[in-house]
Formats: sequence, structure tokens, C-alpha cells
Amino acid sequence: MLDNLHSWFQVGVEAGLLPGIFSYGFVVNAFIACLMIGPLLGALGTLVVVKRLAFLSEAVGHSALTGVSIGILMGEPVTEPWISLFAFSILFALTLQWVRGRTTVPYDALIGVFLAFALALGAALLMFVAKKINAHLVEQVLFGSILTASAYDLVILSVISLVVLTLAFTSSNQAFLNALSPDIAQSRRIRVTLHDYGFVLLIALITVAAVKIIGAILVGALLLIPAASARLVASDLRSMVGYSMFIATTSALTGVLLPMQMKWAIGTGPAIILAACLWFVLAICIYSLRKRSTAVCA
Repeated sequence: MLDNLHSWFQVGVEAGLLPGIFSYGFVVNAFIACLMIGPLLGALGTLVVVKRLAFLSEAVGHSALTGVSIGILMGEPVTEPWISLFAFSILFALTLQWVRGRTTVPYDALIGVFLAFALALGAALLMFVAKKINAHLVEQVLFGSILTASAYDLVILSVISLVVLTLAFTSSNQAFLNALSPDIAQSRRIRVTLHDYGFVLLIALITVAAVKIIGAILVGALLLIPAASARLVASDLRSMVGYSMFIATTSALTGVLLPMQMKWAIGTGPAIILAACLWFVLAICIYSLRKRSTAVCA
């Protein structure tokens, strides 16, 4: 199927319907990856903003660096240390949620402790990893690179997308109710604890899947910025989800394709986040204009 998509893009380039950059297979892979990553991060980001857990996404994103380092040291392929990456990030997120339910430490402080642990362990392991691999590969993990998006990565993204879509159709209303008011959710016999564990698990899965494109350091930003922008312009929760998915997807596509087309020496991850920040600035302007017009009418 992927070969057919590559052939279709090649035909589009030859017909002059698509830019020449789509003649490269890795660009097509990155384009397809963005079409999956954008909606996933945009949709989940709305829950992150509503639950006020932006710091959590940053902590899980940084834990991916430690997972990659462990995988390389254990002999996994340098470009695809998936076993350790998934294992450590999921264990990190679930352990954080488990400790939260058994201590009285404020959640933001607890996340800060786990974030410091992930950064310290990752930095320590990088000293050993740097002796085995090229430092440029570490930079790709930190900030993302379209060159690393392989067919195997797309398969993993497809599986995670299917899981998220299934959960969205079956329990999205319960998840948002739990995010807005856990007490009401519990009174309606919604399993609040299960939803909380499922939420951090989804963050871990999507974060790991997006590391190849956006990078471990910046992936949390694409969870947060589109949803924060959408909150400024949306009139209800449903439109907020839609706006967030649109902003995340267009930011990802712009960050991947524009530097390639314009031949700018900008990394994929930073370019994606800068595009998302432009959306945030635009959302602030729209919000300010609406607020001013409302004040004038009043």
C-alpha cells in the first residue's frame, strides 16, 4: 500500500500537480506521518489543556530520551530502539500516575520530580551512548528529523491511530467529563481511576510515536500549543477539538514541507513548533479583537 502511495505522489510530481520534493520517498513518509500525528496530538492536547497537565506531556516527552539511550546501550538498532522507547515511556507515565494516587505531593511538584529524574538519567546515559553512535543521531532524537520516518514508523503510527480512534468513539464523552469534573464523573459511575491511567498511557504512546518527527524535547509543545490556541477561538468543547486538530496538523505539515521547499536549514521539530506558535499569535489577535468588539457593543 505504501508503495502505491509513493507511486501516486510520483505521478503527481511528474504531472506538475505536486512540488518536486514529493519525488523523495522520505518526504512522502513524513507527509503521511504528519497527517496521522497532527490529529492525534491535537485531539489529545485538548484533554491536556482542560485537565491542566501541560507539564505532564513535557515530562513524558523528555522520558523518551532516556528510553532511546537505554535501547542503544542494550543493543537495539540506533534508528529504531522501539522496545526500550515504548517500555520506558509507558512505565514512566504509569509509575507517575501510580505515585500520584498514593502521596499527598501536589501533582505539578510530583511531575517536576519525575521530569528531573528523566532528564538526569537521560543526560547520564548520553555520555555512554555518545561513545557508540554519531552525535548527529542524538540530535535527531532531541529535535526530530524527517529523514528518520520509515515505513515501520508509519505502521506503528497507524496502529496507535486506530487505538485512539477506537477509544474516541467508545469513551470520549466520559473522558471529557472526567477531565472537566471528576466528582460528577464518579457520581455517574464512570471509572475515574481507569480513565486517568488510560490518559497518561495515551500520552506516552503518542509521544513515542511522534518522537521521530518532532523530537523528544519538542513533542510536548505540539500537544499544548494547538489546544491552547483553539481554546482562545473556540466557542465550545467540540469546536475546540476541531480547531486543535486542524492547527496541529497544519503546523506539522508546514514545519515539514516549507523548509524543504524553501531550502531552509531548519530542523523539522523546531519548524513545526514555530508554525504552531504563529497560530497561537493569530489566535491571541482574534481573541483580542472579539473581546474589544464585545466591549464596544456593550
